[in-house]
Amino acid sequence: MLRTSMLSSTTWRRGLLAGAAVTATLVLSACGDDTSSDPGMSHGGMTATAAASAPASTTFNDADVMFAGMMIPHHRQAVEMAALADGSAASSEVKDLAAKIKAAQQPEIDTMSQWLAAWGHPMPAMGASAMPGMGASAMPGMDHSAMPGVMSQADMDKLAKAKGAAFDKQFLTMMISHHEGAVTMAQQEVTQGGNPDAKELAQKIITDQQAEITTMKGLLAKR
Repeated sequence: MLRTSMLSSTTWRRGLLAGAAVTATLVLSACGDDTSSDPGMSHGGMTATAAASAPASTTFNDADVMFAGMMIPHHRQAVEMAALADGSAASSEVKDLAAKIKAAQQPEIDTMSQWLAAWGHPMPAMGASAMPGMGASAMPGMDHSAMPGVMSQADMDKLAKAKGAAFDKQFLTMMISHHEGAVTMAQQEVTQGGNPDAKELAQKIITDQQAEITTMKGLLAKR
């Protein structure tokens, strides 16, 4: 039976708050070391004047950092799942969809990684395989088990062993759940984020992945 690591909105919110608290501490410490900074300005809550004059990439808040820091490993797992389709899927439609997911999400991973580096919160390098077991924390203070739609190691192992029609059904079921989790995370960014580029990407994720969810539900209904 498929198990996912989707948690309630309360748990997700608790994970966000915990990560935000650590991020805020790090940001305040960094600002405290910069004697040239305007006392009335911080990276997490810039003044109106500073926000207007600063490039979009440097205008951010805790929600933006949390969005990128958690969406990157979330995307990595989706890319890992999609990579299995080429040699395991029976349906050309599933293979084509998986290829589309990989093509869309890898560039988004690269973009968000660049944002985090610009914001002073770069993620340590880790392979996609580090995601399922949650053995490595991508960023301090972030509870990846709170991410909606994340697959367990058992689910990933089961998918990796599946072939043909069984793979197609398992892949579609898992990816629908995974996409629904990404949409939840992106909606949080649209509501609470401060960086225009990050909010724009979040809206794109919502639009793209909701469309893919509809497609996958249609493919699943045929099986």
